[in-house]
Amino acid sequence: MFMALQAAVSRKAIDRSLRCFGVGVRSMSSWWKSVEPAPKDPILGVTEAFLADPSPSKVNVGVGAYRDDNGKPVVLECVREAERRIAGNLNMEYLPMGGSTNMVEETLKLAYGDNSDFVKDKRIAAIQSLSGTGACRIFADFQKRFRPDSQIYIPVPTWSNHHNIWRDAQVPQRTYHYYHAESRGLDFAALMDDIKNAPNGSFFLLHACAHNPTGVDPTEEQWREISYQFKVKGHFAFFDMAYQGFASGDPEKDAKSIRIFLEDGHHIGISQSYAKNMGLYGQRVGCLSVLCEDEKQAVAVKSQLQQLARPMYSNPPVHGALVVSIILGDPDLKKLWLKEVKVMADRIIGMRTALRENLEKLGSPLPWEHITKQIGMFCYSGLTPEQVDRLTNEYHIYMTRNGRISMAGVTSGNVSYLANAIHEVTKSA
Repeated sequence: MFMALQAAVSRKAIDRSLRCFGVGVRSMSSWWKSVEPAPKDPILGVTEAFLADPSPSKVNVGVGAYRDDNGKPVVLECVREAERRIAGNLNMEYLPMGGSTNMVEETLKLAYGDNSDFVKDKRIAAIQSLSGTGACRIFADFQKRFRPDSQIYIPVPTWSNHHNIWRDAQVPQRTYHYYHAESRGLDFAALMDDIKNAPNGSFFLLHACAHNPTGVDPTEEQWREISYQFKVKGHFAFFDMAYQGFASGDPEKDAKSIRIFLEDGHHIGISQSYAKNMGLYGQRVGCLSVLCEDEKQAVAVKSQLQQLARPMYSNPPVHGALVVSIILGDPDLKKLWLKEVKVMADRIIGMRTALRENLEKLGSPLPWEHITKQIGMFCYSGLTPEQVDRLTNEYHIYMTRNGRISMAGVTSGNVSYLANAIHEVTKSA
């Protein structure tokens, strides 16, 4: 009792002393009084709402992570084997700022080609990143630091976090046409006009394959026309490649857009991620690379990329990098990975076919060809926000309000229910 009284007297004495010097006493609760709750992430909020729904028939087609045909998360067998080899055999020391050299080297081969001269000639500045998000953010900061007067052209629509990344790096954003709502395909003519009308030497963000959220990709011939126009205008292409292998089941085919730009002599940047194609979502392992004029320039650029990473996270995490290095560095494990990534891609493609067939069997008056024409994890359904709300409120089906369906959440057990619900909310459209 005496101690508590003494402490109270001391606090009052301190308060009086501060007031004598004109120093106001700040309430301990007032430091963050002006902070308002951040708006909910439109994607992550879908999962929160789904988990809170007690309905036994609820369906989540908002999640951007692969699920098997039972709706369960998957750990690839090649990943399990890599982890068995790691357990108890390797230390957990800090990686260098640039990350695992082995992981980066193997990752560059996936993007630039096994026998790429760019890799052999050491013309690529590359660091391990915190998955694709981290790669985009480091590049955005690099762009701001060394091309401070530049802007970034971002497609409409795009993955919502792209806007957050370049905004927080304080890089001004412009947009370019991409999706054509009426055809639910690519607005190629408008896209090309925007490329032509952008100031010479502009930065463009391109989705290498399996465009998120639309699933709409240019054809090979269209990519060649895009590359040619970039060459004419002197634009810089930054590719976000989050789905290599996961889109078609063939990593080489999914890298075709990048290979076309390389053949045409572009110096490009690439963000790569192993979240989707190896299922390493929580490991946050990826790579940022920038193709340079020569080895000397690549050394300089890499040093600056590392310098940007240092105050953010110092060094990247080790476990995911070890997993990737072991899988891609072992011919048998890499072969197993290629088999498993094709199984994932084929299941998604199969669910696209099943959803379209179910809708057509119901006699829907609307065209659904776009479901099978689009590719990758997401289907841009064409559903309106109001129709999505009805799906959620009446049928307990959860997706983002832009009508993006994660095909990973569609299974043979729920595809008929999903198709029936979509038919009900669209039949009067």
